[in-house]
Amino acid sequence: MVEDEDIKTTVSPFAIREGEIKTFDGKDGYVSINQIIHKINLGHINEVHFAILDIVNEFEFVTSRQIFQLLQLRGVEIKSQDKLNIKLEQLVKTKILTRYYFTSEEGKGIYRIYCMEKMGKYLLNSKEVECKWQPTDNIKPVPLIKKRLAGNQVLLAYMRKAKAYSQVIVKPQITAKMAGKSFKCHGKVTLEKAGKSIDLIFECVRREDDWQTKFVDRMRLYADFYNNFVKFDSGFNTMPQLILVCEDKNHMAECYVEIVKAKVEFKKLKLYFTTDLDQNSTSLKKSLYEFVKDEATGKVKTNNIELNILG
Repeated sequence: MVEDEDIKTTVSPFAIREGEIKTFDGKDGYVSINQIIHKINLGHINEVHFAILDIVNEFEFVTSRQIFQLLQLRGVEIKSQDKLNIKLEQLVKTKILTRYYFTSEEGKGIYRIYCMEKMGKYLLNSKEVECKWQPTDNIKPVPLIKKRLAGNQVLLAYMRKAKAYSQVIVKPQITAKMAGKSFKCHGKVTLEKAGKSIDLIFECVRREDDWQTKFVDRMRLYADFYNNFVKFDSGFNTMPQLILVCEDKNHMAECYVEIVKAKVEFKKLKLYFTTDLDQNSTSLKKSLYEFVKDEATGKVKTNNIELNILG
């Protein structure tokens, strides 16, 4: 498998492309639970397959590359990406998982997306593993899926590269108290060093249709949460650091401009930004940015923040 830092691309694979659609690449027809039980009894579906199933259940939409990296992190022995792809094909053929890819005017996407199927939920329930999947989850639109994939990539980068990494939680719930609304960010990473800890939460932004309006609405909920934060709100001992994950550096600036135009104010928080491709660096020390206004000139510049805790 090509290492992150060796990936040569200037455009994120999880960026929105014009006219992009999701194309089914799964298995048609009927597979009975008895057929699957027979394969389990014969050992054709084993603990590695169940480990894959756990990952898809937790991360919702994942690429085979993301699954491979997560299996490695969890100590599951899988010799190569090709070996994993064989197991994924078995899970798709038995309708335990299903698969999609993206197509646009630029052609067919270079990766496949895996998500849960009904049989997968049955198997997880049989092991008393909570699975909230429902069939309508698989008809989510392209932008929501790409946000999830970008979020997964960021979480993986911190799990693999941040020496102070302690824990990850996918889709933790946050409450905007004044608005009376609960929502989920894309993930929370806890870093620990010298007996102290910090929580980072990530919000992925894509250039979908009318993205500016959706983004500002989302930022208002975050501002509500942060401006009224007290200890233990939404389960946080201390105020977490919000990081906006954008498609590219121009998109970071576009997001900042929308926040300023809408006069969304974060009274207690300094916003940090990053991009999809920044997660491919060997180290995350220089993966974060902030926008700073020069009081003398009124101009805004981008600062690259260096955080040793991300080394």
